[in-house]
Amino acid sequence: LQNLMRERQVAMQIASTREFLKYFGTFFGLSAVVLTTGAMKKKNPAFLMPILPLSFVFAYNCDMGYGTMLQRIKGEAENILDTQSTLLELPKGPLTFEDLEKIRSQTKFFREK
Repeated sequence: LQNLMRERQVAMQIASTREFLKYFGTFFGLSAVVLTTGAMKKKNPAFLMPILPLSFVFAYNCDMGYGTMLQRIKGEAENILDTQSTLLELPKGPLTFEDLEKIRSQTKFFREK
């Protein structure tokens, strides 16, 4: 059941990225045309500078929505699980029954009246 929910959340994330890409792609294309025209008319290449960061955002979203980014993320996550599992450990180790009892005894909410 949890896996089904995770799959639906990932599908929603991909669909959301694809929808964002439609709007951002239009914005990026119009901006590139306007900025290039402005740079040519003013003979000032500084007008082209905003295209660089916009192209990175556009490329990232294209890769996320239609590319292989999710496969690369999954591969890296599997690598971390296989080779660097110590990074996933909780501070002070896993929660024990004794820890829960200590917290319960210190909290007013759980005290009996």
